[in-house]
Amino acid sequence: MHQGEKSLVDQMLETVRDGGCAPVVVVLGAAAHRVRKTAELTGAKVVVNRKWGTGVGSSMRAGLDALADDDIEAVVVVPVDMPGVTADAVRRVAALPYPDVLVCATYEGLRSYPMLFGRRHWPGIASLTNADVGARAYLLAHKDDIVEIACDGIADGARVDSPELVEAWGLTVPAQREGD
Repeated sequence: MHQGEKSLVDQMLETVRDGGCAPVVVVLGAAAHRVRKTAELTGAKVVVNRKWGTGVGSSMRAGLDALADDDIEAVVVVPVDMPGVTADAVRRVAALPYPDVLVCATYEGLRSYPMLFGRRHWPGIASLTNADVGARAYLLAHKDDIVEIACDGIADGARVDSPELVEAWGLTVPAQREGD
């Protein structure tokens, strides 16, 4: 279970790259300058979301905006706080890289990450993302269109949401200061 003393962002970068994703966009928010100092972000396009305090929705919009290349048909989205997501799960979800598709990994029948958003959905996702619900409103409005890909047994969909879990995974999170 331990990953060594690897940062959360480095762990996820390795996972999505091993899962076949390219290009890779990393959206940083809180403590962005510290993450840049401590993480190996080589080869990733780094976007700083200065509105990170408004929630994950603004980060999702920033990431989608960074993908200006018209040749990109779809994007795989994975939050950094899910180190149990594996390259195998990313590959499964990314197997349908079409502009009109919506894909969600499932764990025990519940939708989670990684997710794949076809390019035709990006404007709708960007317009409906808000606060800490990200693309949930858009996905609920299109729930019958979502392809579910079971990832039980190949990945863990749990979030690392406490210092104890960060330590258990052998990961690090840069310290945050006032004003970060």
